[in-house]
This record gives sequence, C-alpha cells and structure tokens, in this order.
Amino acid sequence: MASKRNVPIIAIEEHYTDQEVAELLGTKRPPHLAERLNDLGEKRLAAMDAAGVDIQVLSLNAPGTQKFDPQTAVRMARGANDRLALAIKANPDRLAGFATIPTPDPLAAADELSRAVNDLGFKGAMVHGLTNGEFLDEKKFWPVFERAQQLDVPIYIHPAVPDKTVTSRYYETYVEDFPWILSAGWGFTVETATQGARLVLSGVFDAYPDLKIIIGHLGEGLPFLLRRMDEAFSRPGNKPVAFRDTFCSHFYITTSGNFSDPALQCTLSEMGADRVLFAIDYPFVMNEPGVEWIEQVMLSEEDRAKILSGNAKRLLRL
Repeated sequence: MASKRNVPIIAIEEHYTDQEVAELLGTKRPPHLAERLNDLGEKRLAAMDAAGVDIQVLSLNAPGTQKFDPQTAVRMARGANDRLALAIKANPDRLAGFATIPTPDPLAAADELSRAVNDLGFKGAMVHGLTNGEFLDEKKFWPVFERAQQLDVPIYIHPAVPDKTVTSRYYETYVEDFPWILSAGWGFTVETATQGARLVLSGVFDAYPDLKIIIGHLGEGLPFLLRRMDEAFSRPGNKPVAFRDTFCSHFYITTSGNFSDPALQCTLSEMGADRVLFAIDYPFVMNEPGVEWIEQVMLSEEDRAKILSGNAKRLLRL
C-alpha cells in the first residue's frame, strides 16, 4: 500500500484522544473531529487507505498531560500509554506511537519514557507546550532529555495554547474575532519556536550531545530565521553559541499541517533532506491534501523517499 512511487508513506504527527484524559481536562471538540480523534480502528485505517498512508505514528492531542498536577499527570500518562499500546497491538503493521509523559513530575516523566519505550514499544515522546507555565529548557526537566539520549529516542515538541500571561498581553484583543490566533494561526508558532530557541541557548545539547528533538509544521518558522538568529547571537555581549549548527545537528522537522512548497524548500536548504520527515496532522488536517502535496512538490526522488518514510525508519527504527 505504498505511494504511487512505490515508496511507503509514514506520517509521524497524527493525533488521537484518550477519553480519560479528555474528560478530566473537560476538552470538547466538534462532533466530526471528536469522532476521528476517538477512532483508532477501522475508520482510521480506512482513511489511511484512501489516501495511501501506510503507517501513522500516533500521539495524544494537546494539551496532553502538561497541565495536570504531578500526581495526576503520572496517573493519566501511564493509563493513556497503556491504552494506546493496546490499540497499536491490534494493528502493529499500521500504527506506532509516541508516549505522553508526565512532565509536571520530571523524574517520573523520564521513568515513564523508559517504560513506554522498553515495555510498550513506543518510538519516543511528545510534549505539548509549556508545563504549567514552564519551558522545557529549565534544568528541572533535563532528566527527560538525559533519558531520551540513553534510550536513543526523540522528543517531539508540539504546540499548545500559549501561556495565559502571553495570551492576555499579545492576543486578547483579537481572540473573539479570530480565535485561531491562539493556535495554528500564530500562537502555536510563537510558543513552540520559543521552546526550540531556548533549548539551543540552554546548553542542553552540550550536556546530551546525542539528544534528538522534533518540531512540526515545517519548524514553526525557525528554519527561515536560522541565519539571522545565528548572526545575532554571535554579536559581542552574547555567550558563545553556535546556534545554527546546533539546531541543524539536533532538530528534525516535519511537514505537519504546513504543505507549502516555498517553506519546504527553505527548510531543505537550511536543514538538508535527512532532517525532514513527512507528517499530516490528522485529523486536524485531512490525509489527502498532505499526500497529494508531497507527491507533487518539486523534489528529487531520493529526497522524496527520505521524507516519505526513509528518515522515519531510521530515526524511529520503524
């Protein structure tokens, strides 16, 4: 069931809802979206088949377990991972998973990452936005990165709705008329790009030189800005940091929800084809537009094969 070029298609930012987590958060979705998020069986597989997607790497949708108190986060993450593992076990040739980890308790998050990878077969973890207002570069969270390096799995940094203070100061005027300014319209981009930039500046990659981070949506604008950021951080007054080299050596970028020819070409120019992976962002974005775009965008067939599945096979050991 490969693409028309006989290359498998692996999509690595594809979401689902865990009912127990959603009920505790009070999350409500439009009925059509809720139905797709809740389904990990026949309807999801049929939607994959219709578009030619061979494998989805599933991840709990935002805000994950990042907004809970530590004790609740640990319980919710463990339960969600166990339930996702059962769904994957039912269709192991079509589904894989990123763990949700309870970052409000960083040490427990590191242990849950180990359990999810070693016992459940997950391919890494996804973290949504800030953890109760704190960025992941804070040293209290470094045990998660240490464990990810030990396990040789990536951490996927995914957006969530911006911090309340930022929302109030930057976006509140426009939220009523343009609610998506908080999410895919702009807020997601700013929050996640800031996470990425802070990780580079924090020194975490000096401490853990084999750490791998994934960012979606073609890098949340960071590839476009790398040269300017690198030049600015090299000016007198800054601590020494090889910003561009560090980013390009440790980050992987996915195409999720950003099917833009110019943005992809910019990302490839800065990062190289070995650092870009295919993702759709299902069901917030439907499968067909993503597959149709990646099939027609101007690429060498070698690079297209890497993006469609070769890089995911290597990075996630699929």
